[in-house]
Amino acid sequence: MALVEEKEEDSLRQRKNHHPKEAACNGKAGGLSDGNGINILTEWKKHMEGVKAELVEEMSCHLKDLLDKAVAETMHSYKSKQASTLSSKKDHVNNKRHQGSISEKQKVFMHRASLLDDLMEVEHFRTIYHMFVAVLCVFVISTTAVDIIDQGRLFLDLDLLFYTFGQLSTVVWTWLCLFMYTLLVPYRALHVLGSLYPESSHPLLLSAFIGGLLLVCQIFVLGVLPIYVVTQYKLPPASSLIVILEQVRFLMKSYSFLRECVPLLLRNERKAVQLPKFSSYLYFLFCPTLIYRESYPRTPCIRWNFVAKNFAQFLGCLFFLNYVFFTLCIPVFTNMSKQPFSTKMLVLSIFHATLPGTFVLLLSFFALLHCWLNAFAEMLRFADRMFYEDWWNSTSFSNYYRTWNVVVHDWLYYYVYRDLLSLCNQRYRAGIMLTVFLLSASVHEYVITVSFRYFYPVMFCLFAIFGVLFNFMINDKRKSPIWNVMVWTFLFIGQGIQLCLYCQEWYAQIHCPLTEKTFWGLVTPRSWSCHL
Repeated sequence: MALVEEKEEDSLRQRKNHHPKEAACNGKAGGLSDGNGINILTEWKKHMEGVKAELVEEMSCHLKDLLDKAVAETMHSYKSKQASTLSSKKDHVNNKRHQGSISEKQKVFMHRASLLDDLMEVEHFRTIYHMFVAVLCVFVISTTAVDIIDQGRLFLDLDLLFYTFGQLSTVVWTWLCLFMYTLLVPYRALHVLGSLYPESSHPLLLSAFIGGLLLVCQIFVLGVLPIYVVTQYKLPPASSLIVILEQVRFLMKSYSFLRECVPLLLRNERKAVQLPKFSSYLYFLFCPTLIYRESYPRTPCIRWNFVAKNFAQFLGCLFFLNYVFFTLCIPVFTNMSKQPFSTKMLVLSIFHATLPGTFVLLLSFFALLHCWLNAFAEMLRFADRMFYEDWWNSTSFSNYYRTWNVVVHDWLYYYVYRDLLSLCNQRYRAGIMLTVFLLSASVHEYVITVSFRYFYPVMFCLFAIFGVLFNFMINDKRKSPIWNVMVWTFLFIGQGIQLCLYCQEWYAQIHCPLTEKTFWGLVTPRSWSCHL
């Protein structure tokens, strides 16, 4: 037994010498009090505590840096967000002050088909078109039947049509003069101003000189020449309308061209500005819009069958109008001056003229604003075909005025209403709107007066007086269908009044010519005193 114990002690000593850590642990566990093992444990503990302290300190520093960085980024993000919010609010105020952003200030052209072209795809709406064609067929058949019964043969009486479009050679050379002037003079004036303005020591004086010279040319060529041709050559009504309407169109086109290009030149006083290309200006003079742009959206190809269809429909409308005047107007108003005047006769004549007046309104709209403009738009691959909107659904006259003729409305809105509003610092909106109405009414009456060569301001009174009242009374707040009925009712009556009074005055001028041309004789309607 003593020998076994001695061998175990020897083995334990050897294990302690080769494995001090294990011996220390075993000694501790077994209650050994060896000094060497205690020192090793103490040093190991101190070392581990130091490593722990370093790790905690390092992690604390890293965590602090991360938190500081997160706080800084949060503050920066908040400040930038607050700044952008303030900036957007400021921009919103400025945009409100200047009537919206730049995109809202300018007309945006896009690919759009005319509304009637879209509606013609609907079978029910196409039937209405077929009904108008059927009415034209009835006029032709009735005229043919009367000719065969009365004269024993077919006699197509187109004298009225040939008369109204007489002297077309005079119309053609007058149009060429107006076109060549509009093509060359405003474009050349802009290029002269653009080449001299950046280097001029007196830019204001230069601009005033070129502008004044151009204004004089505009007055004499686009202002006086068409009136002289119409009065001197005594052009018939339709030929006169062509010359005067082209005069107004060229004036509006040239103004739009200069209005869009000159401000760009004046803003960049000492910088070279890229002036518009001649091809762009030439395209603008023919394309169906009055707002100048350097380029427009274009269709990929020309549909010549579409062009032929629209020109055929335009000619059909002319024949339709010829039959309307020949059968419904001339027999009634030719001898009216020979009858004694009475209020009853005037009222009956107005309501009798309501039906042909409505035909004139609808056919003029379809022929000019749909067929003619769409034909030229297709030939020029002009993609934006919104020449009108759904004016027939209008429940207010303000909406009717905006949607009846979008081409002219855009010009009046952007170059008259908006510019006057800007000059008046966004004040006097009602007065500016009234100014636009008066300008439009004056131009309409000018066209009628020069074309018919007598002064009878029926359209001006209806447009500038009753039109303004209806615009404010029957406004966009009216949404009930009853207001659409009222709009159509007033349109029918208005067309009857215009057709009746203008036809009476036309025949009164023929039956009772002035013996002595005085101012009051020229401005006083002859139908008021002409009773044979």
